[in-house]
Amino acid sequence: MGKLRIHSYFKGLLFPSDNDNCWSNKYKLILLLKLCGTNYPTSICFIVVNEFCERFSYYGMKAVLTLYFLTYLHWDKDLSTAVYHAFSSLCYFTPILGALIADSWLGKFKTIVYLSIVYVIGHVVKSVGAIPTVGNPDVHIALSMVGLILIAFGTGGIKPCVAAFGGDQFDEENVSERQKFFSIFYMSINAGSLLSTVITPILRGDVQCFGGDCYALAFGVPAALMVVALVVFIAGSSLYKRNPPQGNILLEVCNCIGFAIKNRWQRRRYEPQRKHWLDWAEEKYSKRLIQEIKMVLRVLVLYIPLPMFWALFDQQGSRWTLQATRMNMAFVRMLNALMILLFVPIFDLIIYPLVGLCRINITPLRKMAAGMVFAALAFGAATLVEVNVVKTVVDPAPAGNCLLQVFNLAGGDVSLQIPGSNPFPEPIKYLQDPPKYEMLPLKAPSKMLKIEVTLNGATSECQHIFNQQNSYSLIVFSETTGVQCKLVSASENGFLNTLPEAINLTVGDVTFHVPSGDMSPNKTVERREYAEVSCSLESKECSNVNLGLLDFGGSYTVILMEVRTLTIQMEDVKANNVHIAWQIPQYVLITTGEVMFSITGLEFSYSQAPANMKSVLQAGWLLTVAFGNVIVLIVAEGAGLEQWKEFLLFAGLLLGVFIIFSIMAYFYTYVDPDELDKIYAGDFFLNETEYMKQYLKEAK
Repeated sequence: MGKLRIHSYFKGLLFPSDNDNCWSNKYKLILLLKLCGTNYPTSICFIVVNEFCERFSYYGMKAVLTLYFLTYLHWDKDLSTAVYHAFSSLCYFTPILGALIADSWLGKFKTIVYLSIVYVIGHVVKSVGAIPTVGNPDVHIALSMVGLILIAFGTGGIKPCVAAFGGDQFDEENVSERQKFFSIFYMSINAGSLLSTVITPILRGDVQCFGGDCYALAFGVPAALMVVALVVFIAGSSLYKRNPPQGNILLEVCNCIGFAIKNRWQRRRYEPQRKHWLDWAEEKYSKRLIQEIKMVLRVLVLYIPLPMFWALFDQQGSRWTLQATRMNMAFVRMLNALMILLFVPIFDLIIYPLVGLCRINITPLRKMAAGMVFAALAFGAATLVEVNVVKTVVDPAPAGNCLLQVFNLAGGDVSLQIPGSNPFPEPIKYLQDPPKYEMLPLKAPSKMLKIEVTLNGATSECQHIFNQQNSYSLIVFSETTGVQCKLVSASENGFLNTLPEAINLTVGDVTFHVPSGDMSPNKTVERREYAEVSCSLESKECSNVNLGLLDFGGSYTVILMEVRTLTIQMEDVKANNVHIAWQIPQYVLITTGEVMFSITGLEFSYSQAPANMKSVLQAGWLLTVAFGNVIVLIVAEGAGLEQWKEFLLFAGLLLGVFIIFSIMAYFYTYVDPDELDKIYAGDFFLNETEYMKQYLKEAK
């Protein structure tokens, strides 16, 4: 019976009769199982689970990548940041390669399988590079870089294919189900991201292996999840609807565009103008191909303003994180992912239907434009938070000036006289916590100043060189020869050791070594109460030191007077009292914008693309993310603005882009790529025949 149906169907394709409805029964040859009597194909379950595992793998690896560079490879912050962003950018530039392979050569299914294997190999290489016993540091660096490059090609290559392949599973008439699929697909991305950013750092820090943090396990678990993703995807292979690749479509598109431009230039003087400049290619290329190129180009033009949205959105992982570190509570990294999981069903099941009841036509482009407005409002809210956060931050001194505070360890009240200024008119009490940094005029880029210090009627003189726009701490102490002074940069304010021998202290997981009579550099530690800080002298162990609460945004100098009984904590920069909850409004707004912009754009890119260019257009959509990150780098490095001004600048730029995009969207005409099958029946007939040949070949 099955053979008879195949024969009849194939015969109908070759010799269609008037009574044969083969054109509308495009895929009835394949039995597509549905979920619980709905119009959702069973195959999408495998695709959604695959995406969840792949995103867990990707974000889990990235969650500890910067720490891996800093603490395992011992790179500095600048190099670690540069390599991290270079890797992220590569992950969003490689989708165009995966799209070309899928649409022109292997098809989406095989492309996903083969590049997933590359992806797994990259994870394994990366995990092996994190094993201390494997080679020397140069080997670890080489393995890490090779692993990251393979991961970038793997994840980037499958990005445009998985979403488009999921869309392919739906019949032409199930448009609403396909739209909901993209929402579910996006939720799986954020669910994987949410779990991985929680679990992977725990595996690194709480599990010890090879005598330290277990990066091999932290990278190995994402590798295992990628293997699961690959196995799950292959398991559903018998249920998938597969559209065969159409040959080197990009080359054909480029040749068609080139021929149209050349032909128009050669014949423009003696032939009448044609309706569209691409119509000049009709002498050589089919009308169907020309129409498909028109569709793609119209969408790509719409993409031009879109990177600005991503420029704002991706700052959640950089600028907003830095803002949160200066607030008085731990930053919740998974806040956006949590809200996505909540907002997607709320918008799909409640908000969009309610708006529809009000007879408001909410087209995809209108949703995307509204998403831009919400993202701009999010940065307006971030600006207000930033203005309040920086109130406790010490502003750098202007040119020709520096900042100075004084620590008095001399055993009594001291008075200071500085020629040309009097920033300390009142006596400074013994062990007094300096209330603030005082402005010290230099009137030059650098200047040596003589400072007169008076203790118990005796005056001593100190000489030090001060540089403009720097912050200093002047330590005044007493010796048998009189009062002495020591000048240290504010970046060196940490532990001041007045003991006769060096001391080692461990604050959380940060170690300080402080020579006798010297000061340790300033280091960043976690916010918490440090009631018992372990310490050791060169000659013996010492009692634990009580530092009390080290709060968010604060900068402290701790003076070690007597190890057993006394430590004096000086607060150089006051802790920030702005609660992390003030960031919630900006996260609500940016998540609302993401739901309306990103999910809608994903589905729009699929629905407006011809069947043979869907992966290419998905790759174009992902490229807007890459260029958005480039915008952030340009503005952040080139503008040199205060953070709140930079936030305001981004909000204003996006509002400007919103106006431009709204005008472009107003003139955009939505198309149904499937209508091309009816218009260009001859081309459709050839494609259907090719489809059947491909299916029969695979069935054998």
